[in-house]
Amino acid sequence: MATRGALLASVLLIVGLIAAPNTSYEYRPVFATSPVDYVNTLIGTGTGGKWVGEINNFPGPSVPFGMVQYSPDTLGTYAGYDHAVDRATGFSMTHASVGCAAFGDISMLPTTTAIGSRPWELTEKIAHDRTERGKPGYYTVRFPETGVTAELTATTRTGVGRFRYPRKGPALLYVGAGASLAGNSAATIQIGDDDTTITGWATSGGFCGKNNTYTVYFAMKFSRPFTAYGVWDGYSVYRGTRSAYSSYIGDSGGYVQFPSGSEIEVRTALSYVSVDGAWANLAAEGNAGFDDVRAAAAREWNTALSKIRVAGRDRRDLTTFYTALYHALLHPNTFNDVDGRYLGFDDAVHTLPDGHTHYANFSDWDTYRGLAALHGLLVPQRAADMAQSLVYAAEQTGAFPRWALANAATAQMTGDSVVPLIVNLHAFGATGFDTRRALHYMVSGATTGGVGRHGYIERPGLGGYLERGYLPQVGGSCRGPSIPSASITLEWSVDDFAIARFAEALGQRDTAAQFEPRAQYWQNLFNPTTGYLSPRDAAGFFPDGPGFVEPDPGCFGQLGYDEGNAEQYLWYVPHNVAGLVTAIGGRQAATERLDRFTKKLNVGPNEPYLWAGNEVGLGVPWLYNYLGQPWKTQLLVDRIRSELFGPTPDGVPGNDDLGAMASWYVWAALGLFPAIPGTSILTVNTPLFEAAEIALAGGKSIRIRTPGASGGHRLRYIEGLALDGRPTQQTSLPESIIRTGGELAFTLSRKPDTGWGTEESAAPPSFDEGGQAVAVNVTPAVAAIAPGGSATVRLDAQRLTRGPDEYMITGSSADGGIAVAPLSGRFDTDGSTRQDLEITVARSVPDGNHRLVLTTTVGQSTRTFTMLIDVGESEAGE
Repeated sequence: MATRGALLASVLLIVGLIAAPNTSYEYRPVFATSPVDYVNTLIGTGTGGKWVGEINNFPGPSVPFGMVQYSPDTLGTYAGYDHAVDRATGFSMTHASVGCAAFGDISMLPTTTAIGSRPWELTEKIAHDRTERGKPGYYTVRFPETGVTAELTATTRTGVGRFRYPRKGPALLYVGAGASLAGNSAATIQIGDDDTTITGWATSGGFCGKNNTYTVYFAMKFSRPFTAYGVWDGYSVYRGTRSAYSSYIGDSGGYVQFPSGSEIEVRTALSYVSVDGAWANLAAEGNAGFDDVRAAAAREWNTALSKIRVAGRDRRDLTTFYTALYHALLHPNTFNDVDGRYLGFDDAVHTLPDGHTHYANFSDWDTYRGLAALHGLLVPQRAADMAQSLVYAAEQTGAFPRWALANAATAQMTGDSVVPLIVNLHAFGATGFDTRRALHYMVSGATTGGVGRHGYIERPGLGGYLERGYLPQVGGSCRGPSIPSASITLEWSVDDFAIARFAEALGQRDTAAQFEPRAQYWQNLFNPTTGYLSPRDAAGFFPDGPGFVEPDPGCFGQLGYDEGNAEQYLWYVPHNVAGLVTAIGGRQAATERLDRFTKKLNVGPNEPYLWAGNEVGLGVPWLYNYLGQPWKTQLLVDRIRSELFGPTPDGVPGNDDLGAMASWYVWAALGLFPAIPGTSILTVNTPLFEAAEIALAGGKSIRIRTPGASGGHRLRYIEGLALDGRPTQQTSLPESIIRTGGELAFTLSRKPDTGWGTEESAAPPSFDEGGQAVAVNVTPAVAAIAPGGSATVRLDAQRLTRGPDEYMITGSSADGGIAVAPLSGRFDTDGSTRQDLEITVARSVPDGNHRLVLTTTVGQSTRTFTMLIDVGESEAGE
């Protein structure tokens, strides 16, 4: 009990602080000392809201970037586990948080259920209660109907299971060699003559309907001999038989039996090279007991998670943060054996130089936007090996693999996202790879298309893109064959910007200059009539009607856009936001439009609002930093952090996509975001913690101090920022900070501060080299005019960059009988103009289709639009 004197002293101290608010005192944050204690691997294993439905995280153990993800699978879940499903098919050795069926290879189910006629269909009730726990490197659960308790842990290439059986009933372990989540084209199992081992392999693939395949081999060793065994091939069970092979349906597997009440440990190693490789991996990593492996995994995770130390007063925030960081360090995955051998993209076995790791599984469309930067910053040596793994793939096949799964390019999603992924790894610190060859293959893919094996093309349709400056739209319905040409053009603009930045960093100025204009090809999609970035057909015409068309409910997004719509993709010009703002009509117009767009946070692909649970919208909250209203960035980021993320199975707003969503939360909680792919520019928001320290290479660090950011009465808005003791108004950090480190000191307030960071000069950089000055559209684009007649069309123009206010419009045609009177004028204050043009056709012009080229000149820049003039008496009379 405190004494009266102590209480009086405390009161006087509080009164003194209130009376003298400027009193200086040393701030001493208390950092989390054991990050693994805050990780709950069950977070993000649910389904989330309406437009989540597939977070797809798995709760089982892995080590950072490990080959093995030893985790439970629940019935009917294509990515493995759903916390809402209470029937389990077993524990499999490989998992990935992706949006199509993948992995789930080599499954095992401990049970007391007797062998029936179709054991490969057996499921058991799984307890989602206090008996189910997941921590880094450890998972445990109980099967209530059989009384079996399972514990799992892992090394890089092995999984160790410990299973305790009740004293009643047989102690059986079902092993599904052909139980992969995407199905198997072939699988085999061999039960060893020593009654303590099982080996085999399984071939799977077909990711998202693609033609990729891979084969995984396994070697399994038990802590005690089994007393009975048998196999199956998907048709029949063969008791006392030691081997089975199955093709087509691939459902081969087997069972082993132990005495009732047994406790057994089983060590399983994987290899993508051979069964011998799996045995070698087991010999190297599978000798320790379960508890020792678990402890080693926890230590490895503690080291990895301690790369970022945070201090906060809300345990829920600490749990959400460190679980997100955990998920961000799971993928990509080790793909080579302990002897350095790995299966290449050419299906040949290669050997790595000593001390290096080959990585697989790059969800590049998802992960280049935030995760690659985090990997480059936190694990630069690993990140360099990740980049080199992709360079090896290009060397082996002739092109970089898009969305690489195991040792194949699935070409899932759009764009050439492997390029900004590699460039972001490099920009944030991963320099130890063959950058010269990487640039070579980037340029090759961007100039020739990048032809790989088995019909794979890195940039399909590149010829038409280079000819027109955009990819023409093919297909007229999202329900039929079509390509998302608008989103591909936007992605390729980002990809080419990344090439330019990479070339610049490598001293290849000529190559950089070649790609800088291509980085601005997004401008070719801007329709000044509608104010949207819209698909165009091969003739250059925009679709009729408004830019945003409410999609068919049966479609996943709007025609021309990949997993989204025109309103969502409007904001995806991350390297030239200033240019986009100019195109929209200036800061005020852009702010009003962004305000409308962000009223809803997670609406899916069919509504004109932010879909925070998908990758295209990840950078949207920081756009207000460009618009002179950074307090809106601070508020919006906080809304998403608090409303869409949390320490629950449903506490992630979308498919984690190999760590894409997790990395967003890590950055947002730190008060930073890698806003511009291809650069190491970090833009800022209010941090979630009172202090954070990010460990950099060479013993340096980025130290963040934000008093008042955490706790029940936390402050939400930035009032001031100092970098290494010097006040700054900038809403982004110098790129050098990721190399030199530094200290960020935020001053916060309860109310929005309309002074800090609001000047136009405070905005993050934009890059507009090689851009156009004006965008033009004409409606109608096809005009029917009789010989000797005329018609009026409307020309809309929008300035895309700052510059001259005057413009001139002229027209020309191969047949001089089609004419337009020249017109000049000044842009309105929002940079737009709308003019009616009278087109006249001389009587001498023959019937037929004629082209009229309208040229808009602004300063030294010109923009053309080619109309089609249909000359003929019959058309004119209709």
